[in-house]
Amino acid sequence: MQLGAIDRRDDRPPYRQIADQLRAAIDAGDLRPGDRLPSEAELTRHYSVARMTARQAIQELRGEGRVVAEHGRGVFVRTPAPVRRLASDRFARKHREAGQAAFLAEADKAGAAPGVDQIEITHVPASPQVRERLRLGEEEVLARSRRYLLDGRPIEVAVSYLPRSIADGTPIVEPNPGPGGIYARLEDAGHVLDHFTEEVTARMPTNDERRRLELPDGVPVLVVVRTAFDTEGTPVEVCDTVKAAPAYVLEYDFPAR
Repeated sequence: MQLGAIDRRDDRPPYRQIADQLRAAIDAGDLRPGDRLPSEAELTRHYSVARMTARQAIQELRGEGRVVAEHGRGVFVRTPAPVRRLASDRFARKHREAGQAAFLAEADKAGAAPGVDQIEITHVPASPQVRERLRLGEEEVLARSRRYLLDGRPIEVAVSYLPRSIADGTPIVEPNPGPGGIYARLEDAGHVLDHFTEEVTARMPTNDERRRLELPDGVPVLVVVRTAFDTEGTPVEVCDTVKAAPAYVLEYDFPAR
């Protein structure tokens, strides 16, 4: 790429001018996904600035999620999100009937190999938020915790909470609940799914989430809390999901009425 110059008459500080030029190069395609940015030393020499100025410029782009630092290799333009999550399709019955849980269907569309690990199944007291969503009292719930991977790289951690009265004694308590996942098993048990609600927020990850998702500093996560309802209007599951934000595009399709 062709680096520009700093305008000393500009009110913007030098680090911001450098960041703006690098950002423009990314937007124009001069720096493409996977390309390495000029190093701090290269920026320092080209712009005749202090190394801290070059570092601030790169840090601004990292804070925006446009670039990612790889230890010992450099800073690279972030690759596009590999998973397009279409909410109106991912829980369609056709996928369960074909033996595919939602994540498997999404990975298949992305042309990537799915994986699940760090599976833990426990009985835990329901938090106030889970009790409210599942309309429960003080009883325990079944918690299914797992991590999802795409081509071997972790992109999501999730915990499903289900009433024990529904889950106990079914394959839902097993590490592998069978074809179609836990939603297929809920329907096998007579809880035909009718609709879902989701709440989506964004934040920075906790230290544990950063470790489990192997995220570099400055990369946010998306938090999706979903509640599943059967045809009787009974909430049968709450799923708390933390997604690596760069890995996903969340797409919603709904009627205008």
